[in-house]
Amino acid sequence: MNVNRTQIVRCFCFLLLFLSVSIAQVNPSQPSAPVSYSSVNQLNQLLSQLEQVSRATQLDLAKMRIERWKTDSNTKRQTQANTESIQRNLQTALPDVIAQLRNSPENLALSFKLYRNLDALYDVFGSVVESAGAFGSKDEFQSLSTDFDNVERVRRTFADRVDTLANTKEGELNQLHAQIRAMQAAADAAPPKKVVVDDTEPTKKAPPKKKKPSTTAPAGTAPQPNTNTTTKP
Repeated sequence: MNVNRTQIVRCFCFLLLFLSVSIAQVNPSQPSAPVSYSSVNQLNQLLSQLEQVSRATQLDLAKMRIERWKTDSNTKRQTQANTESIQRNLQTALPDVIAQLRNSPENLALSFKLYRNLDALYDVFGSVVESAGAFGSKDEFQSLSTDFDNVERVRRTFADRVDTLANTKEGELNQLHAQIRAMQAAADAAPPKKVVVDDTEPTKKAPPKKKKPSTTAPAGTAPQPNTNTTTKP
């Protein structure tokens, strides 16, 4: 099966740009779906194979004696530089991506990052194997050819996984867009709500005045006689 790199890159870029935004628009508080056991199991097998291939390749590269090759110095220097580049990748960059992907098995960005790493490794490694076949020993060429075939096998298998993930995410993205369109249509069809704002303050009533008690005698009441008057004898 031939891997179409252009399709993978185009699909990845499209999904990476819009998937997170669409998820947030539909339901920002909704947790992500759990990863299936089969997907995790497939990834673990691929990563274990890749780690085995990496260890074997590093050992075989360390056994190379490029300085003994019967070729010009420029070819030796270029092959040595490519070999060192491959070793740095296998010792540093590749383990870091593998560890990240194990923690997030269906992360499309990390999956594509690992595929891109394998793709670059495949191109440089192929040049080294070709030079070993032309100028190196028979043992060097055979061991490196086996490693190269194993890298290619893992690369193709992982490319199929990335393609499957991309198609799955694209289906999820289409569903999310359909939900967004339905929500927008429902919002457009709903009548606008009227909001009445009463900014007038009610008039405060003055408290009633208390009546003072009256000091005058009520009408119709005769005055009381003065009992303290005296009479002359």
